[in-house]
Amino acid sequence: MFAVAIDGPAGAGKSSVARRAAAELGFLYVDTGALYRAVALYMTNVGTCVTDAAAVEARLGGIRLDISYGADGQRVFLNGKDVSEAIRSPEISQAASDVAKHPAVRRFLLDLQLSLARDNNVVMDGRDIGTVVLPQAQVKVFLTASPEERARRRCKELLAKGLDARYEDILAGVKERDLQDSTREVAPLRQAADAVLLDTTQNTLEEATARLVALVRGKLEQP
Repeated sequence: MFAVAIDGPAGAGKSSVARRAAAELGFLYVDTGALYRAVALYMTNVGTCVTDAAAVEARLGGIRLDISYGADGQRVFLNGKDVSEAIRSPEISQAASDVAKHPAVRRFLLDLQLSLARDNNVVMDGRDIGTVVLPQAQVKVFLTASPEERARRRCKELLAKGLDARYEDILAGVKERDLQDSTREVAPLRQAADAVLLDTTQNTLEEATARLVALVRGKLEQP
């Protein structure tokens, strides 16, 4: 199987670029961040403090996660319910960063991620794919953009959905999330030594996707 590991900070466009690239390459797209978001949603719904490692670990047994793939891409099911939209709120995004700090949560989700990569050619994105989950991936990319550009994109996305959004608040949240993800003790966000840096600050989605696809195809064509 051929694996493309994409890491990078929140809001860099990893999911959008990875999803399009996977479709163009004929690979399976795996959004690992959605899995952490689903865990965070569950903990929030049952009233568990997401920063309490012991409490979160004790509740993991109540979670059943399933992934399906169709014309609209990856759908995430939490205990039988489709939560693909519910996990995208700013509150759950922050909670996902908190639960991702806990070793028990990372262990809980690792087997699911590995099984997908064992059985399929994948484009998998997250925070520690190239460094922890798929260190032997044939292509590793660290996809990023400036905090200001990431906040601008997120603000535009929320406004398009009819939700309230203040650029200043979103920018502050982006910077806080970057700090949390890069300084956590377990699997911190960092660029793998052999990863290609892909800065998309000045790129459209189409341009960023084309850059990634060209990189993968170049590797596939090597003997």
